[in-house]
Amino acid sequence: MSPDSSPLEVFIPFWGDPELLYATVESVRAQTDPDWMITVVDDCYPDPTVAEHFEAETDPRIHYLRNEVNVGITDNYQRCRELASGELMMFLGCDDLMHPDFVGTVKAAHSEFPRAATIQVGVQVIDEHDHPIDPLTDKVKRAIRPRVRRRTELSGEPLATSLLRGAWHYWPALVFRTEVLNRFPFRDGLPIIQDLALLIDLTAAGESLVLDPTVCFSYRRHTQSASATSLLHGSRFADERRYYAAAAEQMEARGWTRAARTARTRWTSRLHAVTLLPTALRRRERTVVRSLVDHTLER
Repeated sequence: MSPDSSPLEVFIPFWGDPELLYATVESVRAQTDPDWMITVVDDCYPDPTVAEHFEAETDPRIHYLRNEVNVGITDNYQRCRELASGELMMFLGCDDLMHPDFVGTVKAAHSEFPRAATIQVGVQVIDEHDHPIDPLTDKVKRAIRPRVRRRTELSGEPLATSLLRGAWHYWPALVFRTEVLNRFPFRDGLPIIQDLALLIDLTAAGESLVLDPTVCFSYRRHTQSASATSLLHGSRFADERRYYAAAAEQMEARGWTRAARTARTRWTSRLHAVTLLPTALRRRERTVVRSLVDHTLER
C-alpha cells in the first residue's frame, strides 16, 4: 500500500460472545500502524448491549452495523463484501486477535507483491482463555503448508495442489485485494468450506497468494465454533465430499491433473473423519458414525 492508499478495511461479521468481540476490536486498535478501519456487522445477535457499546465508541475508524434480520454466515460475509470499497479488506473473526504488527506486516507484503490477490500471515492458535495451543488439526496444517522462510508469492497448480491436499490457510487472517475478490462469488451451499472453494477459484483463474511466515495473528479454537459444531452432526463432511468432487472436475478442466488427483484423494479430509470416529462411537451417535465412515471410504 502506498502512503496515500486507503486503509485496510477490517470487517468483523459478528455472532457470538460480546466480550470476545470487544477484545478483537481492541487488538485492532492496538496496531502499531494506524492505517485501518473496522466495520462490525452484527447478524442480529440477541444482546442489546452490543449496540450500546458501539454507540459509545469515539474512534472514527470504528463502525457498527446491525442486520435487520439474521441472515447466516455466508450472507453476512456477502454483506461485508458489498460494503468494502478500499484496496484491501478482510473478514476478521469476532473472537480472533491481531498482534500489534499485523497491519504493518500486511502492508509490507502488499507493497512487495501488489498484484497478489490474497495475503496469508503466520498464525498462532489459542483457546478460549487466550492460551496458545497446538491441536492435531493445526499440527497437520503446519506440516503440509508450503515451507517458506521469507515472504513468498505462490500460484498456479502447485498452490492449488497444496491447498487441496489440506486447507492450511486460516480464513479470518486472510487479507484480500477487494477488486479481485469482488469478481469471485461465494459458492452456494458451502457455508463451512466456502473459504477453500474461494481460494481455489482464485487460483484457477490465475491469481496468486502471498505467504508471509511472520506470526502476527491469533486464531481461536473452541468447541462452540461453527466448524466444530458442524462436525457433531457430520454436515461439514457431506459438504467436503461434494466440494472435492467438483474441485477435481474443475482442476481437470484446467489441465491440472496433479491437483485433480489430490482433490479426489482428499486424504487429510479422510484422516480428519477417522480421528473423530472414537468420540462419535463413545457417544453412540450412529448418524454421525455413519457419516464419518462414508466420508472416509467413499471415492
